[in-house]
Amino acid sequence: MYSAKVLDYLKKKKISVLDEVEIKKDDQIFKGVLINRPDYLKQETLIIKLSSGYNVGINLRNIEEIKLVKKADKEKVEKEKKVAVGKGFISILHTGGTIASKVDYRTGGVVSRFNPDELIKMFPNLSKYGPIKSLFMGNMFSDDMRFEHYKKMAEFIKKEIEAGSKGVIITHGTDTLSYSSAALSFILDNVPIPVLLVGAQRSSDRPSSDAEMNLICAAKFIRKTEFRGVAICMHNSSSDDACSIIRGVNARKLHSSKRDAFKQINDDLIAVVEYQDDDVTFFNEYEKKKESRGEFKVLAKLEPKVAILKIHTNMFAEQFAFFREKNYKGLIIEGTGLGHCPINEIDLPTKEHTKIKKEIKALIDNGCKVAMTSQTINGRVNMNVYSPGRDLLNFGVISSDSMSSETAFVKLAWLLGNYPKKVDELMTANLRGEIEKRLIK
Repeated sequence: MYSAKVLDYLKKKKISVLDEVEIKKDDQIFKGVLINRPDYLKQETLIIKLSSGYNVGINLRNIEEIKLVKKADKEKVEKEKKVAVGKGFISILHTGGTIASKVDYRTGGVVSRFNPDELIKMFPNLSKYGPIKSLFMGNMFSDDMRFEHYKKMAEFIKKEIEAGSKGVIITHGTDTLSYSSAALSFILDNVPIPVLLVGAQRSSDRPSSDAEMNLICAAKFIRKTEFRGVAICMHNSSSDDACSIIRGVNARKLHSSKRDAFKQINDDLIAVVEYQDDDVTFFNEYEKKKESRGEFKVLAKLEPKVAILKIHTNMFAEQFAFFREKNYKGLIIEGTGLGHCPINEIDLPTKEHTKIKKEIKALIDNGCKVAMTSQTINGRVNMNVYSPGRDLLNFGVISSDSMSSETAFVKLAWLLGNYPKKVDELMTANLRGEIEKRLIK
């Protein structure tokens, strides 16, 4: 909310939140909708949302003139005040991350603190896509996510489905977004509605934030399509023109700060959603279909003692022995190339590789399920090409085919939790579109 000083200023000008206004500053004219300002900033600043979707903040002392262009529709104002009830609403589940962050003026960084009502007030255009129900799970950065949080998300989603939700949007930090999307893809078996994970590369209180566009495109996709399943909705390019809908098990963050950081891996996009109009272009006709694919179930058991080990030069056997000594149940080895480890002894320095070979075998003999992915972004594991790969297969290492390390990690944990006797069989099965059978690269 605005401070008392700002509210008094607006009252004198006969202007209210959600009115369309025109502000003159330094001989520039800014025209847009006046939106609420979270009360954590003490600057006496008005925030308007431009037609481009950007937010602009203008301090009162810099305003040369402000004019009322159009009063807000009373019905629209009332909608902003109400929480959606009844059937067919869109649920937004807030978990935190940059999309729900704002500047912390104590440290100079951003912190994850918006409450659900604040976020909806910041993005009034969401109301165009029907009633919105806002839910709060937590304010956390995605680095702090654990398996228990995936289960909690699944419980929220199940309740919303039972209450009649048209679709669920999960606001989430981007750094581990692909882990959560993959986990929910497996946990939510035959989910009957769209579940879209949405993040932002720039916090919601910043004029350059990508948060609103990602949220709007997610809501639009839910309203305009009959998609069923788990996917990620993020910027399609660095421009504010469209968002990509990427299958939850085939997405990866490929840039630390660009808006279009998320790309599909070994897969086609599901769809592209235009921001300025209602166009939704599907690239996968199967995903466009409405037919039920079976009974909806929540299979939320995840084996906690699963890890990823990245292969690099100059490794030691003790790095592998750790997982045996600590009685890990599953291990993803992110190997080199087609799926290799340093297991060949060719000279004195590589004697360590024989020890590594023995430790991998001992780990598997100890009951740990070990699966291989590749360091590469695209392509698939093929352990039959070179002899080191064949040796690993003979030990019992499972090929993860075209799966990313993130997806293979959560899939292995999920299989160990729900189908412990079928891990070898199902790890190589295409359960959620995670293995691309048409891959020709």
